[in-house]
Amino acid sequence: MERQRIKEYSHRYFLAPGECTPEGEMPITLLLTRIIEVATEHADMWGVGYSTLVTSNESWVLTRVTIEMTKMPPVNKKYVFTTWIENYNRRFSQRNFEISDEEGNVMGYARTIWVVINSATRESVDISKFSYMSEVVSQHPCPIEPQSKLQPVSQGSSAHYCFKYCDLDINQHVNSVRYAELLMNQLPLEAYQANRVKRFEISYIRECRYAEDVAVKVDSSTNDVRLEITDAEGNSHCRARILLEPRNE
Repeated sequence: MERQRIKEYSHRYFLAPGECTPEGEMPITLLLTRIIEVATEHADMWGVGYSTLVTSNESWVLTRVTIEMTKMPPVNKKYVFTTWIENYNRRFSQRNFEISDEEGNVMGYARTIWVVINSATRESVDISKFSYMSEVVSQHPCPIEPQSKLQPVSQGSSAHYCFKYCDLDINQHVNSVRYAELLMNQLPLEAYQANRVKRFEISYIRECRYAEDVAVKVDSSTNDVRLEITDAEGNSHCRARILLEPRNE
């Protein structure tokens, strides 16, 4: 079957009440879920999605996400995710997203970095073998800044968490969205009621597994919140940044 090598792919959604935050908006965790869904659908269209790579014991892995929103999709409204490949090399593929309302007004963007790994060895695969990826590289602009260099969290509070069954993905490692959920939950309700998330960054460094105990470190001394997940030996598994902006501005 001939593949559809479409440079830009869009998917329309509807935000139901059961999917919203207490403020009646799309949560960052659902936004991350949509990023993974739409990226998978687009890659499947031109033959490098999950359904193809799994036959070679390979899979795409999300390593970095940067989201910047001027407004979150509100409850009971339709919204559109559009994705495209900005560039790629032997090791990484950079895929961007535009989030807009039903009328085409842009609400925000996301930058993501992906790698292909061998599911058995967990080692990266040379993606230049997908030579036809050059056919789907798009010049669609993504105006937000790339992810900053996220540093270890050296001050603030620390909590412990043990990953459980519902935290796992198909590879029996912790799901990408679960990390974000755990980190977002470190801030109190009042922080989100008074502020909106203007920018969210997350970097996945090492995979966590079932029953693994981790420390969740948070420096919330300013509205530029820094977070980190480390293991018992102090190794960093995930780092993140939540940039809050007062809702009344």
